[in-house]
Amino acid sequence: MELSQIPQAWAERGFSCTIWTDPPGQVWANFVHEVDELVTLVEGEIELSFQGQTLRPRIGEEVLIPAGARHTVHNIGATTNRWCFGYKHKDYRQIIRAPGREPH
Repeated sequence: MELSQIPQAWAERGFSCTIWTDPPGQVWANFVHEVDELVTLVEGEIELSFQGQTLRPRIGEEVLIPAGARHTVHNIGATTNRWCFGYKHKDYRQIIRAPGREPH
């Protein structure tokens, strides 16, 4: 999937989408969210650790981090990476059922 298609595809599934870049070695440690989070690598390398597992997704591969899972994201590459992350809207099911409203 092209980067330009990710925000709309995720919105249709009830997720926000932010495009992020990190320098080599950047670590975002021990985050916990009340809702599910999606992560997709766009370029470079990334390592995700949560629930006793460590994943190194390929470009375009989607990873779901469950709500409440303590997680760490690390740019393990020698270059800047770019990745998308998004959070499940808490009221997604209510939004898509409301007449005349689009999910956002």
